[in-house]
Amino acid sequence: MTKNNEILDQVVSRAQSWLSEVYDEETRKEVKRMLEQEDKNELIDSFYRDLEFGTGGLRGIMGAGSNRMNIYTVGAATQGLSNYLKKEFAGLEQIKVAIGHDCRNNSRLFAEKSAEIFAANGIKVYLFDDLRPTPELSFAIRELGCQSGIILTASHNPKEYNGYKAYWEDGSQIVGPHDVNIIAEVQKVKVEDIQFEGNKELIEILGEEMDRKFIEKVKTVSLAPEIIQKFKDLKIVYTPIHGTGVKLIPEALKAFGFENVINVPEQDVVSGDFPTVVSPNPEEPAAMEMAMKKGLEVDADVVMASDPDADRIGVAVKNDKGEFFIINGNQTALLFIYYIITRMKENKAFEGNEFIVKTIVSTEKIAEIARKNKIEYFDVYTGFKYIAEIIRDLEGQKKYIGGGEESFGFMPADFVRDKDAVSSCALMAEITAWAKDQGKTLFELLQDVYLEYGYSKEKMKYIVRPGKTGADEIQQMMVDFRTNPPKSLGGGLLKVVKDYADLTERDLLSGESKKINQKTTSNVLQFFTEDGTKISVRPSGTEPKIKFYFEVAGELRSREEFEEVERLAEQKIDAIMEELDL
Repeated sequence: MTKNNEILDQVVSRAQSWLSEVYDEETRKEVKRMLEQEDKNELIDSFYRDLEFGTGGLRGIMGAGSNRMNIYTVGAATQGLSNYLKKEFAGLEQIKVAIGHDCRNNSRLFAEKSAEIFAANGIKVYLFDDLRPTPELSFAIRELGCQSGIILTASHNPKEYNGYKAYWEDGSQIVGPHDVNIIAEVQKVKVEDIQFEGNKELIEILGEEMDRKFIEKVKTVSLAPEIIQKFKDLKIVYTPIHGTGVKLIPEALKAFGFENVINVPEQDVVSGDFPTVVSPNPEEPAAMEMAMKKGLEVDADVVMASDPDADRIGVAVKNDKGEFFIINGNQTALLFIYYIITRMKENKAFEGNEFIVKTIVSTEKIAEIARKNKIEYFDVYTGFKYIAEIIRDLEGQKKYIGGGEESFGFMPADFVRDKDAVSSCALMAEITAWAKDQGKTLFELLQDVYLEYGYSKEKMKYIVRPGKTGADEIQQMMVDFRTNPPKSLGGGLLKVVKDYADLTERDLLSGESKKINQKTTSNVLQFFTEDGTKISVRPSGTEPKIKFYFEVAGELRSREEFEEVERLAEQKIDAIMEELDL
């Protein structure tokens, strides 16, 4: 028997078990259809493995099957989480969870089924009455004193996907040791164990009152209300790209004092089919094309977007030729950090215990701004749960004033413990007004940051290698980089190698080694050259990809040089990619 036949036999056997009466009629019908099809590829994709509950929860294509997002895979996740909560909080009279969902197809269904399962396990549930941004779910967990929470979202993935993110009592996504412990509980759950019939009395619906509380908190992020008053008619174009941002971001802008928020009507339509875009990701120019076109039409001061669950923010600014372009996530984070620190100094608001956080693959210019202003900063692994972990560790001792990562996420305050496009959009509009008060555009303000703290350009490239052979190839690439690192990059001599797999930092010039200050290891490598180039290499935890993050330094002496400095930096990154055969 060939290996392919063996796999097919296993898949058929697994699929046939889904024909039992435990599964609903619609699911059985769908499985039967796949079994009877001559082409077995769909059947294999749907059943060749269990959809893995990882450290970030679940994410996958929707449909029938063990490797798909459906009420049974979501149900197993919720039952496993319920089991863990009952063990971890056994002494509590009443365990409480909050549930939110985005605009995706089946998100409401999955949210309601999860609510019933929690309730069937004796857990009190606060379920939002309709779609809500991820940051509001994080806020609600803390506001209501919940022990956990979930949100049904696949963030900016294509429309075929949905996902399930789990949160802990501090409102952040789950970190160790709870993450691996919950995974172990989920893996024990069989379909017969899922308690689908809930006690409806334990389910409480959340509505506008929670929205109002959240917006009141968002208003506290403002650092320049008097400047907003002066520029309350600032022209702001905003699009939710069919997602949850439509519920609260225009409201947050209004609460800040902005009165001229211009929408993109076609993209205000809430839809899990994302009818106007291929991918609802503000990192991709195509997703923001309609908003930028609107920005040109109305001569907007800033164009902003949020992804479907409104945790990521996209910002487009007008260059000196009058064209809108999307600034990258590093540049967005730089503007936020620069503004927060500068404005707090102007307001004489520093107490000396403030800190900021960035992820290790994000621009080193954030660290440079912190150092020059004598603000403590921390480097953490990719993911806002690690930013939240630092906040939790320093709770009551030090004051968090901002943190972000290169993938279009920023968190301006700690009442939310995840990426927060609601607060970020409102604050970015304020930054635009602040710049305008000085006779500058956002583009010129970004140039100011580079003039004061040094120029850098960042780029990310990923290589997709699907399947087991792909996973082996990615693993071998990491082995090769570890055993045979490049001696130079873009003409700059390699100076420092950081390996987060064993938390070792090696200075190649002095021969010295020291320990990297992180709680856990991670399969990430970083190379630093003498001339300020930084390259980070990491396999993706959720997709069959290996990611390369490039950052090259440069010198900007005047605004007039900006285009040339950009061009040279781009050339250097291209040359490094060629050296690395990417």
